[in-house]
Amino acid sequence: MQEKSFWRAMQTENADRGRLRVDVTSMLENTPLEGAKVSISYTGEPDQVIEELTTDESGQTEAVELMTPPLEYSLEPSEYQPYSEYNIHVDVPGFESVNVSGSELLANETSIQPIRMIPLTEGEDFERIVIPAHTLFGDYPEKIPEDEVKPVDDSGEIVLSRVVVPEYVVVHDGVPSDSTAANYYVRYRDYIKNVACSEIYSTWPDSTIRANVLAIMSFTLNRVYTEWCICNRAFRIKKFNYLRQLSAQRAQIGLK
Repeated sequence: MQEKSFWRAMQTENADRGRLRVDVTSMLENTPLEGAKVSISYTGEPDQVIEELTTDESGQTEAVELMTPPLEYSLEPSEYQPYSEYNIHVDVPGFESVNVSGSELLANETSIQPIRMIPLTEGEDFERIVIPAHTLFGDYPEKIPEDEVKPVDDSGEIVLSRVVVPEYVVVHDGVPSDSTAANYYVRYRDYIKNVACSEIYSTWPDSTIRANVLAIMSFTLNRVYTEWCICNRAFRIKKFNYLRQLSAQRAQIGLK
């Protein structure tokens, strides 16, 4: 109750605002869905609907202004959460209902939350997606330790003759020695976007964002060049759906 009281006080006394738009498409054909019913509530109070919207012929709602913590919380290290979290519930006839919990919104930014609807099948009528805390604010394990100089033995490692920008990268969801961990094939562009979204706030200066994205690209291409393991960098949550959950902040950062 104390946390909720603090959050309400912050909203009324020091709140900034951001804008949230919801884009609804069919997962099968990626076509926009007109007439989707979208309701928005605070994550801490999911039963208190604060906005009810309907998508247009492009599958988009209008961008609505919602409260956020003060801008300065995301510009300097702070004990306070720098973004607000909202629940988004979507209903479309003939499709499973979708509830996204924890959609993040930063001050003075426009967040675009994509929702991909699954056609209704027997026995399935609801999908719940929980977006975890941003890695700059949440409590996550430290980076997996590794030697600066990687051993090359007779097991088949090959160092490429030139730097290659791949179409896909393989992300190993565990430590390199864990052969039971899943491997995910992810488009290189999507991987860079999603790592950036998990490590950057879109409120940062443009030059800071660009520098961080270049560092992420350099790290990833080095791993491709040396054929060393890309391990669990953007996949701390063991669900492939995390890719699409991060798309909202991807839009905030401005990555296409």
